[in-house]
Amino acid sequence: MIARPTASLSRSLLPVLRSFSTSRTRQTKVAVLGAGGGIGQPLSLLLKADPLVSSLSLYDIRGAPGVAADVSHVDTAGEVNGYTPEKLGDALQGTKIVVIPAGVPRKPGMTRDDLFNTNALSFGTSLKPSASTPLRHIFSSSPVRHPVNSTVPIVAEVLKKAGKFNPAKLYGITTLDVVRASRFLSTLKSTNPADTTVTVVGGHSGITIVPLLSQSAIGKGVVQGSPEWAELVNRIQFGGDEVVKAKDGAGSATLSMAYAAAKFTHALLRAIGGEKGVITPSFVKSPLYESEGVTYFSSNVELGPEGLTKIHPLGQLSVEEEKLLQAALPELKKNIEKGVNFLGA
Repeated sequence: MIARPTASLSRSLLPVLRSFSTSRTRQTKVAVLGAGGGIGQPLSLLLKADPLVSSLSLYDIRGAPGVAADVSHVDTAGEVNGYTPEKLGDALQGTKIVVIPAGVPRKPGMTRDDLFNTNALSFGTSLKPSASTPLRHIFSSSPVRHPVNSTVPIVAEVLKKAGKFNPAKLYGITTLDVVRASRFLSTLKSTNPADTTVTVVGGHSGITIVPLLSQSAIGKGVVQGSPEWAELVNRIQFGGDEVVKAKDGAGSATLSMAYAAAKFTHALLRAIGGEKGVITPSFVKSPLYESEGVTYFSSNVELGPEGLTKIHPLGQLSVEEEKLLQAALPELKKNIEKGVNFLGA
C-alpha cells in the first residue's frame, strides 16, 4: 500500500505535488546522477515526496550520502540511498528511470558554448559505465549542462557505442520552457498559470525555444508581432539569463529546473504505471524536421509503459511563429551536430 503524503506536506511543497497521484500501486526506482548539486538536491526532495517513487538512488562525485540522509527523513514511504563515485553501478542497480542534472553552473558572460565545452567531457564519460546496464529510461534535465540540444545527442552516441540506444527511452527535459511560458503569460494576462498552458517546441536554449502562443486560448490575446508579443517571446527564450544575472554569478536556474524535472518525472512515472494519454513536451529523436538535418526536436510527445509512443505534430503556426521556427532550426542543427560529433572529436 502506498503511503499518502500528509495534507500539510502537500500544502507546503511546490504546486507540482498537487498533481501527484496517490491511487496507484505500481512504484518505480529512480536514480538521480548529480544529486548533490543545486538542481539535484531540490529534485531529490520533490521525488521523495512523489508516491510513485518506491526508491531513490542518489549519486554524485561528492555529497550524495549526506543529501540522501537528509531527504530520507521526509515522512513519505520511498527509501533513499546515497552513493559515492566508486558506487555508480550500485546506484543504477534496478532503476527504471535515470535523471542527469549534474554540471558546472553558468556564470554571467558565459555563453552556452563555453558551458558545453566545460561540461560535455565529464557528461559523456560519466555515462560510459551505465551504458552497459539494463536501464529503462534516461533523461537530461539540467540547464547547467546547456544546451540539452547537445547533451541528449551525446547520451545517444554513448549508448549507441554500447549497443544500448533506444530512442523511445531517451529524453531531454524542456518542461522548464513550458513552465516559464505559462507563468510569464499568466502574469501578463492576470490568469492562473494552471489554466494558461502554452505549447513550446524546438530546443532548450535561446532562439531554439519556440513558444506557440497562437495555440493558447489566452496566448491568442497577445497580438502576434506586437512589441508585447516580442517581449514575451524573448523572456520565454532567455528567462534563464534573468536568474543567472539575479544570482550574480552564484548559480543558474536550479529551483525552477528541479520543479520542471519533477513534473516530467512524474508524467513518465504515470505512463510507466499504465496510465493512458500522458502527453508532455520532450526533446527526443524526432522525424519532424529530420529532412532539414534536425534529428532531435522538442514537441509534445505521448508516453507509455515502454517510453515514447507518439510524437505529435506542431499543428497550425502563425506567420510570426513560423519565422521563429525557421530561425531556430539552423541553430538547433549546429547544437545537435556538436553533440553527435563530440565523442569522436
